Amino acid sequence: MSLEDSGYKGTLLKKLASAGIQMGDKVRFKDDEKEIEGIIMPRSQIGADSHHLVLKLDSGYNLGLRVNESTILQKLKRKEKKSVSSKADIPESKDSSLPRVSILSTGGTIASKVDYLTGAVNPALTAQDLYESVPELRQHAQIDARVLLSELSENIEPKHWSKIARAVAKEIRKGVDGVVVAHGTDTLGLTSAALSFALQNLPVPVALVGSQRSSDRPSSDASMNLIGAIELVGRADIAEILVVMHGETDDSYVYAHRGTRVRKLHTSRRDAFRTVNDYPILKREEDEILEIGAPLLRRSPKRKLHVKPRFEGRVGLVKTYPGMSSDIIDHLVDTDYRGIVIEGSGLGHAPTRINGAIERAIKSELVVAMTSQCIFGRVDMNVYRSGVELLDLGVIPCEDMLPETALVKLMWLLANRKELDQVKSELTKPIVGEMEMRTEYAEYLDRQEAK
Repeated sequence: MSLEDSGYKGTLLKKLASAGIQMGDKVRFKDDEKEIEGIIMPRSQIGADSHHLVLKLDSGYNLGLRVNESTILQKLKRKEKKSVSSKADIPESKDSSLPRVSILSTGGTIASKVDYLTGAVNPALTAQDLYESVPELRQHAQIDARVLLSELSENIEPKHWSKIARAVAKEIRKGVDGVVVAHGTDTLGLTSAALSFALQNLPVPVALVGSQRSSDRPSSDASMNLIGAIELVGRADIAEILVVMHGETDDSYVYAHRGTRVRKLHTSRRDAFRTVNDYPILKREEDEILEIGAPLLRRSPKRKLHVKPRFEGRVGLVKTYPGMSSDIIDHLVDTDYRGIVIEGSGLGHAPTRINGAIERAIKSELVVAMTSQCIFGRVDMNVYRSGVELLDLGVIPCEDMLPETALVKLMWLLANRKELDQVKSELTKPIVGEMEMRTEYAEYLDRQEAK
């Protein structure tokens, strides 16, 4: 980024140019009252004046400073670029009794740092970046880390789920005690659901882990989450796909959630992830691992892993809303989609005006499934007439499954089952703990707090 595009202007822009300062340089700011060093950051183009600059301090915080005629700005150091390597040069632990854990990075905030040339947070480009974000990892396990992808999670696609699944399987077959996948938080729940279906009969645990704040921020949750994930996959007696994240806003403990039951419920809080309609499976507090819920499988290195990493991309997720048009459903039929998951209101309802389009979709051999927009509870389409009519059309109720999990499950079934009747049948039955056939009324409460 050039100075002209950095948001600085007027006398301040001239002062920076005369000192030979560019975005990303480390500079010393000195006036009559203070002397401060930091990395110069770009300013927002909106509301920027010609008197203030922004420095990122070593603490990770940004500081705005007023510049006048007597202010001295001195260039100290130009930010150096690292060479890119997919493999991390992590010093080997001298303790051979530590568990062997593989870390695969796919990008996201957990291994990200601020790009001082643009001010943006970018995913790690190297496995070394991942290790340097939490260098104490080797005190907890014998680590092998590499970058598999460098994608922000909003850019993850079903083809990436397949690639991640195959890579995780490869690491498991090396005989490691567990695998950790570093991933962005925005679609973490969908990837965890995808791996839960793609990697069945696991012999060891696999944990997906992310962070809400980048590792160079003082309030980062990256270190605690990553260490917690490594400890859990290395030591816990469980063999499932897990999501490991902060259990509360303080740095006191992390939860391990079942991969098909977890949702990000807050945009920025460090404890954004919650298990829905169930308990978290594990809790790690300090060095203690507490089992909260019953695992589906226990650790067993002799168990043979089943890998089925294919997903059908032509499945849509449609949220109902007042006044919606049937055109949305019709478009999916006309463009050769194979399935639709409806995120209906309440117990599993949709506006009557779209019933004709739903009937057309089902007659065109699309699988149409129903979930609820409500966070807690389950669909029950036998209570009201509108639900009964949808059942009569052939809409499949998904019990207490999360809409995004139902989407992933339908993608997976359509890619791995030959008969449409088999797809419909298995959609209503639990495969990897994604649904229960009965929900307790008390589960409306935030069950994490109960423990």
